[in-house]
Amino acid sequence: MTQPNLQTGPDERGFFGDFGGRFVAETLMPLILDLQKEYEDARQDPEFAAELDELSRDYVGRQSPLYYAARLTEHLGGAKIYLKREDLMHTGAHKINNALGQILLARRMGKTRIIAETGAGMHGVATATVAARFGLDCVIYMGSTDIHRQQPNVHRMQLLGATVRPVTAGDGTLKDAMNEALRDWVTNVEDTFYIIGTVAGPHPYPAMVRDFQSVIGKEVRQQLEDKEGRLPDSLVACIGGGSNAMGLFHPFIDDSSVALIGVEAAGEGMDTPRHAASLQGGHPGVLHGNRTFLLQDEQGQISDAHSISAGLDYPGIGPEHAWLNQVGRAEYVAATDQQALDAFTLLCRLEGIIPALESSHALAEVIRRAPTLPADHLMVVNLSGRGDKDMATVTEHLADSLGLDTSDAN
Repeated sequence: MTQPNLQTGPDERGFFGDFGGRFVAETLMPLILDLQKEYEDARQDPEFAAELDELSRDYVGRQSPLYYAARLTEHLGGAKIYLKREDLMHTGAHKINNALGQILLARRMGKTRIIAETGAGMHGVATATVAARFGLDCVIYMGSTDIHRQQPNVHRMQLLGATVRPVTAGDGTLKDAMNEALRDWVTNVEDTFYIIGTVAGPHPYPAMVRDFQSVIGKEVRQQLEDKEGRLPDSLVACIGGGSNAMGLFHPFIDDSSVALIGVEAAGEGMDTPRHAASLQGGHPGVLHGNRTFLLQDEQGQISDAHSISAGLDYPGIGPEHAWLNQVGRAEYVAATDQQALDAFTLLCRLEGIIPALESSHALAEVIRRAPTLPADHLMVVNLSGRGDKDMATVTEHLADSLGLDTSDAN
């Protein structure tokens, strides 16, 4: 069954219903308009598409496998579970899909300097990687808290030639890094291209990042047709800003038989202020150039977000997700830090796969939901990244339960 017209957004002003738009400093407007025109031109250019396809295949390693998780399925009972293995892509996460697309745009626009923000570090690593590939200067803004908990990715970015600039403002997480990147962009608009890592920011970023990430859902559509001869019944993905989820969801938005399930980070619980679930615990507002759901205090100031996962530790959500929630096309739930850790451990033990803590939130919902579904229900969960980067955090929280000796750890 098809439910048409939901896939056509945003409108000409960059709005998905009440959400999105372009709320930026006057200094940035000419650059934003240039970027929109360049992206529209690139979408119609066969040479751009051919180069992106070639690099996606030969440099990134696409297509990523769609793996039937037989032991997880057997353990849970109920739905048949497939994992979309974005963790196997070059740099270890889906972030490379978007970074590659945007660096090709930067080159078309003649930009010589790349900036980006990062939380978990995977977008920073992907940006540093493509900047090195094309010989462009690269600066990555990263919160001091995230630098502490994602040291391996900091070292990877530096090894790739990027400058990592610590951000100590606020609580030193992704929101603060994005603030500093936007300040840099306003100051250096002539030579600098800002590679935003998620489906947020001023128009055209939410739609542009979504389009580059939609390769995930397009592949799932074909791969599941080859394996099962039909569409999935449900798609599950974690959500901070929401780029991996939009990449998985978007090619299925007009297929009303396919349930779309986004999993926010409930942190220490939705009954506490220590979470990052913007849709379930926030209100509409404007941040980082777009109108969306945001965590706010009683005075409307942006509240700090919390998640055990650095990549989900953001007080907002992409505007297209806010709209999909508003119109009821997608369902949004939340998983706590502990539920994510439990899911992390279970996938390690049953499938020999170490998932990112971000992806573990999606797995937590699979663990909760799959046993309630019939055996012919096809469920696809996006394994958006690998968990090597999270070992310090996981070790800190699970040392006792796993019987780990941390006496020599720093």
